[in-house]
Amino acid sequence: MDFSVSDDHRAIRDGVSAIVRSFDDEYWLARDEDGEFPRAFHTAMAQAGWLGITMPTDYGGAGLGVTEAVIMLHEVASHGGGMAAASTVHINLFGPHPIVVFGTHEQRQRWLPRLVEGKDQCCFGFTEPDAGLNTTAIKTFAQKVPGGYVVHGQKVWTSTAQVANKIMLLTRTTKLEDCKRPTDGITIFYTDLDRSKIDVHRIPKMGRKAVDSNAIFIDGLFIPEEDRIGEEGKGFSYILHSLNPERLLVAAEAVAIGQDALRRATKYARERVVFDRPIGQNQGIQHPLAERWMALEAAWAMVMKGAWLYDNHQPCGAEANTAKFLGARAGFDSCMQAVLTHGGFGYAKEYHVERLLREVTVTRIAPVTEQLILSFIAEKVLDLPKSY
Repeated sequence: MDFSVSDDHRAIRDGVSAIVRSFDDEYWLARDEDGEFPRAFHTAMAQAGWLGITMPTDYGGAGLGVTEAVIMLHEVASHGGGMAAASTVHINLFGPHPIVVFGTHEQRQRWLPRLVEGKDQCCFGFTEPDAGLNTTAIKTFAQKVPGGYVVHGQKVWTSTAQVANKIMLLTRTTKLEDCKRPTDGITIFYTDLDRSKIDVHRIPKMGRKAVDSNAIFIDGLFIPEEDRIGEEGKGFSYILHSLNPERLLVAAEAVAIGQDALRRATKYARERVVFDRPIGQNQGIQHPLAERWMALEAAWAMVMKGAWLYDNHQPCGAEANTAKFLGARAGFDSCMQAVLTHGGFGYAKEYHVERLLREVTVTRIAPVTEQLILSFIAEKVLDLPKSY
């Protein structure tokens, strides 16, 4: 690994920064209050070509790797937008990965350029209320009919379904009890979000209010056969290809939010004078902030290691999961310390750190919980017996 910043990586950071910095704290505070999708920000990122950073060049993308995507999203989340800014573009990067890897040339040609250009927005119907991270327990079912499939079921925590016109949908095409293995019989589709057959109900939530999360109810949705990705029944293996990149991206975003909060806290600690001295002169203020810096730097190093391993086609499951765990924890702790450093003003919206705390909290929960990461490391790295 080379820890120096290459000219290409610096160009990515500078290019993204120029866009992100034009959307200030007040823009993101307004989106937090009104809950409207950050359309202007999404459009600006699309017009500059950033939505296609990981897409193949044949379909309008830049064809770059996870490392470049990590650098991009770290910058996106570094300047006050938090997870609202990151999630506005995050889904485009590796969510459609099954199309890139397992879709036909016709499918890639039909779908990817429109995602790169921002003309289509995709939501993801994977999680179910009675399955959660136990993906093989999903019950949404796609029944084969002439010309395609008819789907019934429900999903939860489907982001951007209020504004999306496309949905990537994970279903069963063979019932669990009829499969040799639990991972068999799962099929993935990418199709139109037909609102006459899909009811979308927004979930009010703690943070990331500008990027909606939803419960969706599917009743008789017809999906043409040409909208199926890959083989019927192989969908579970297809989604595994995007898990490690997703963990690395979320980790980078969490670190960025934590660093943003830390910058605000240290600035406040230098400027806030109590008893004729800046509060930052007190070790009780200094030391917790110094610890937060160290934790964030350690997490960032693991993010970059995981991205390097992925881009060099080496196993990275342990590193990607560890990066997500450390990044989310470090980001959360930094935001909490920023609130405490500001004292009473940390509770006030005008200083923005309370919003960053609400934004970063989700990274400790999704896309995988801390407890499952610990179980993964115990089993796969330490060779301990499986606990669940």
